[in-house]
Amino acid sequence: MDYKKTNAPTTTKTRNLMDFAETTNNIYESVVIMSKRANQISADIKTDLTQKLKEFGSKSDTLEEEFDNREQTEISRFYERMPKPSLMAEQEMLDNKIYFRNPREEKKFK
Repeated sequence: MDYKKTNAPTTTKTRNLMDFAETTNNIYESVVIMSKRANQISADIKTDLTQKLKEFGSKSDTLEEEFDNREQTEISRFYERMPKPSLMAEQEMLDNKIYFRNPREEKKFK
């Protein structure tokens, strides 16, 4: 998923908890699903950011003063302005874009 094009809000909003329980019929299960998705999003964003910042890494191990790189600063600011992973997961849950399954429910049907 392209996290740069997410429609998640950058600040927290008050939500009705029952909106999250619509897909699972259990608010606690929905919270667990959103937290696991937020962890996945966070890991993806972290690897993406480290790959981009690795290009700017210095090759020398001297104690000289580091110079400011404008591109590196812009990349860092962009990632700072992005919505938090928990807000992205929340929006995905409300938009029914999260795939999840419950192994206990699958055993009941077999």
